[in-house]
Amino acid sequence: MDLIIGATATLAILALAVIYGTDVVAAVVQRPVYAEVDDRSLVQFTGRGHYYGDRRLPIVGIAGTVLTAATAGLSLLWGTTVTGIASVVALLLLLVWLTLFARISAPINKVLTAAALADEVPSNARALQARWESIIPLRAVLLGVTILLLCTTILLG
Repeated sequence: MDLIIGATATLAILALAVIYGTDVVAAVVQRPVYAEVDDRSLVQFTGRGHYYGDRRLPIVGIAGTVLTAATAGLSLLWGTTVTGIASVVALLLLLVWLTLFARISAPINKVLTAAALADEVPSNARALQARWESIIPLRAVLLGVTILLLCTTILLG
């Protein structure tokens, strides 16, 4: 059973690493770039980025979430106490990430995407982007710790 738990954890890690990498790039690279461009460029870059990201990344995020849940369930059934706890905490952190995304990031993504596609610049574009960026370090940390806990599940399984 350790092999099955290790396989689900590994696949979850691979899927979540895509989203984690996206969040880290947003925090480390895109934030300073967006601070240096004019408002129209900001809306075009972010809005079109969200347009494609919100259409292409959900499959990876859903797979990572399902696989993390499977890892947690299997670890509770067949793993050790430590792997069960690690994988359940990983799932809880991922659910916090999803809540932040759904409540803060996704609504902003929709506004900036619509503005970019309509070639408009909302008067609050910078405020929207600042709000979006305000949680990106937290999102990156949540996913980073989630991935570390899934690695722990593999190592101690």
